[in-house]
Order: sequence, then structure tokens, then C-alpha cells
Amino acid sequence: MGGRGSGKTRAGAEWVHALASDASRSSLRIALVAETLGDAREVMIDGVSGICRIARKNPPEFEISRRRLVWPNGAIAQIFSSEDPESLRGPQFHFAWCDELAKWKHAQETYDMLQFGLRLGTDPRQLVTTTPRSVPILKQLIGEAGTRLVKISTRTNAGNLAPGFIEALEARYGGSRLGRQELGGELIEDRQDALWNRADLETLRIRLTSPLRRIVVAVDPPAGAGEASCCGIVVAGLEENGRAVVLADCSVAGASPAGWAQAVVKAYRRFQADRVVAEVNQGGEMVAAMLKSVEAALPVTMVRATRGKFLRAEPVAALYEQGRVVHAGRFTDLEDQMCDFGPDGLSSGRSPDRLDALVWALTELVLDGTGVPRIRGI
Repeated sequence: MGGRGSGKTRAGAEWVHALASDASRSSLRIALVAETLGDAREVMIDGVSGICRIARKNPPEFEISRRRLVWPNGAIAQIFSSEDPESLRGPQFHFAWCDELAKWKHAQETYDMLQFGLRLGTDPRQLVTTTPRSVPILKQLIGEAGTRLVKISTRTNAGNLAPGFIEALEARYGGSRLGRQELGGELIEDRQDALWNRADLETLRIRLTSPLRRIVVAVDPPAGAGEASCCGIVVAGLEENGRAVVLADCSVAGASPAGWAQAVVKAYRRFQADRVVAEVNQGGEMVAAMLKSVEAALPVTMVRATRGKFLRAEPVAALYEQGRVVHAGRFTDLEDQMCDFGPDGLSSGRSPDRLDALVWALTELVLDGTGVPRIRGI
């Protein structure tokens, strides 16, 4: 599973040719399955990284009328299309190469028909090469016990791509859902019961041009220490019109208490913030004491959670729906937590540290009303 231009096709072609060139496998039968027959020929066989182009020794002959490759030793590879799943009824194979599974037209039907044909030899196997998309067949395959998943990014193949290609695309799509999928080879998906989704977040990005009247740094201290721990540190500000702007995710992982306290103060100074908001459920007065040890005059507001994380996050999610919060950039790790946070927490079971810090920052700026003057009574 890899990004565009990462070398997936070359890997598939080399694998098939190595199998078919084995002199001890003269009766080998291989299925080559693509989205269309045209793709099978133009990419898997005749493409710049296709089988016929990379076969330096024992090159096969392409019998176009019979839609098959034949090697000198008698090994045969037939081509098939996802447009015609029924064509896989009847033939049988030792191996199969499935290219760009995530964009097959009748993916489930084609894949199912192929499985019934993989019945020759002692160890039938299939290689799937694809740029990921959140489609059921791919997620199902990744979850199977017999699947070995290898991820590669476009950047790893930079030496074989046009100069400046990756830099140009990173500048345009870096950190976005599309960029992570098409360049990083990541499978990006949203939970159905999550409070946020990526499509909506993509519409809320702005380039900050106007001054902010108030800025806070919110901190969610880690429950413990070690490499797996993460201190959530999120910086947000308030525009004159009352709209909140998320400015930065300065969270740090694996830091000691002194380490994350220094990161908080660094963010406070960098953004010339007005206040630090710190949750004290995990450390009590120690949290404020640690921060003060780094910056004695640091203005700290200590907050204590009295409700569950999901209940605290719901009003903040509502602010996003109302267009009252925007992001001044892409915050990949933070947004991953936002789009994976449901009633039972994160899918991984880990603490939503970055999200917690975001919730405290926006609660302080908007929901608690500290950023907007109010008339309490007349």
C-alpha cells in the first residue's frame, strides 16, 4: 500500500517475473487483475514499470489475442478486469497480482471470484498493490490474519521521479487528507460516530491576517511518563468578531514533567499568549508548580474535569458546526484524534491528549465567555 509513484507497480512486476522465471515452475499459472483490461496492458504489462519492460532475462511474449503472457519455460499469466468478475470463473491459478484494488469497479465480486481460483500448488498467494482509499474490500483485507501489510510513501522513491515533483505536491497537498493518501500511502478514514469529520475540517482552514484580542495555551498533562505518554498543548486565539482560531498544536510526546512544562512556556512566549489553561485532574497542584518553576510569572488557570471527555467535547464540536472555529493551518495529529473520537473514546483506546487540550482552549475562549464582555444584571 503506497503513494503515487512510490514503486508499487515495479514491485508487482518484479514479483511476478521472478516467480514465472523459475525453471522449476514451468506449469505456473498467474492471474493479473486490474481495473480494466486497458490498465492491465498499459500499466502491468507494457507500462514503464510493467512486466515486459523490466524483464531483462527470460522476457515473456505477450499474446494479445489470448490476453496472456507466456514465458520461455511455459509459465503463463492471464489478464482480467474488475469490470467482468465472471471471467474469473473457470481458470485456476498458483498466484495472482491485483493492481489498484482500491479503484476496482466491482471490487468485492472480482476479489471473491479470484479467491475461488487460487487453488493450485502448495502455497497459493496474491500480491495487492494499491494507493489506499477507504473502501470496504481494502479494510477487510488489511484486517485478515493472513495479510502482510507493507506501507511505502512516494518520498522513498524520490530518486526515480522528476526533480521538484515531491516538493511541489508537498507544498500544495502536504498534511491534507488527499496528500497523506496519495503521497504518504496512508489509509485515512473517519469514524461514523465521531464528533468531527475530515471533509468539514478541510473547509475551515484560513490564513490568519487580522490581530487576535486574546490567546490561550491549553495543556492536558500526561497521566504518566515514558515514550508512549503525550502532553497535549494547543494554542488558540479569539478574533474581534468572536470567532476562535486554532493556531498551533505544540504537543510533545515522551517528555518528562520538566520537558513538557518547558514546551508550554515556549508556546506561551512564541504566541505572546495571555494565559495558560491547565487541567489538573492528573497532577493537581503539581501541574501549576511545574509550570511556575519554568516561568514564575506565568498566568495559569487551573481547570478540573467534572464530566466525561465526550460530554466536554460535544459543545466544542457544536462550535465547529456553527462556523465559530477555524484552523490557521493543518494539524495532522490533532485532527486525526478529532476524527477518531466517539462516545467510547479513540479507536486505539489511548488518551485523546491533543483533543483534550483543544477542548480546554476553546472552552476557555468561547464557552466560558471569558473572551466576550457580558452584562450580568441591571
